[in-house]
Amino acid sequence: MKSNLAIKVNHVSKTYDNGVQALCDFNLEVKEGEVFTLLGENGAGKSTIIKILTTLMDKTSGNIEIFDCDIKRDVNSIRKQMACVFQYTSMDMFLSLEENMLLQSDLYHMPKDEAIKRMKMLVDMFDLNSYCNRPVQTFSGGVKRKLDIAMTLMSNPKILFLDEPTVGMDVHSRNALWDMVKKIKKDLGTTIFLTTHYLHEAESLSDTVCIMNKGKEVIQGSYEELKELLNTSVIEIKLNQANVSDIVNRLKQEFGNIEITIRDKKIMIKNQKERFHSLMKYLIKNNVDLYSIGFVEPSLEDIFIQVMQGGLKWKL
Repeated sequence: MKSNLAIKVNHVSKTYDNGVQALCDFNLEVKEGEVFTLLGENGAGKSTIIKILTTLMDKTSGNIEIFDCDIKRDVNSIRKQMACVFQYTSMDMFLSLEENMLLQSDLYHMPKDEAIKRMKMLVDMFDLNSYCNRPVQTFSGGVKRKLDIAMTLMSNPKILFLDEPTVGMDVHSRNALWDMVKKIKKDLGTTIFLTTHYLHEAESLSDTVCIMNKGKEVIQGSYEELKELLNTSVIEIKLNQANVSDIVNRLKQEFGNIEITIRDKKIMIKNQKERFHSLMKYLIKNNVDLYSIGFVEPSLEDIFIQVMQGGLKWKL
């Protein structure tokens, strides 16, 4: 019976020839048509599992199925269903956008008419019409990345691997690529497997997030599910004054050992829901130039930090 899973990883381990174990009994599940994001600190094993899933490296043990096909036994079939975009662009800088895309279609032995039709659809979809006949070397970094992704979609893959695609991009280019990812999911129905160091990016794009640490999956679920597991309340205080650190020190003196962090010049206080009114009265009484105070949902960054500190665990 066919499942609705694009990827199923069961108890996979990987030990390199030098004895380093990169993956240890690793598990994950990716549903068809979703944006799945894998998070972890450097050295967590993200690159290793990406290389294994994209058939660039063999696992040591365990089982992997991609669209119900065994990754070892059906490797040729699986490769035809996937496309990969790594951190560095892979195109001919002296060719035009159209030439690069048609060259990509040649690699997959696509009929000429089909390739041109597919190219025009992707160019329209990602608003690249004004770049069609220009050499790639004249493009900005953001446009090059959009073209890189559009090229990989020429083969109409069922799953697209994006390995830190926005590294080094400015904010405008990053937002444009986020829109591109959303279009790929919505309009093409492609399953997207994403790795990123930008937690806000993962929070904005992902249907499912998996956080891994030291070669193991620690927690996996939707952002909403992960927030429920964290089970914490956060009071956010925005000030109209610059001396945020001074206010933090005064709050600690007044309320004792409370967990306070500063994020973007905002004061974040965890697990002090019962002190909300006391905090507000203290700030008003002491003439603190207060812009706003209220509760906010924990961010993916809060969840990630908690996982890395060992305070949040989950079992598949």
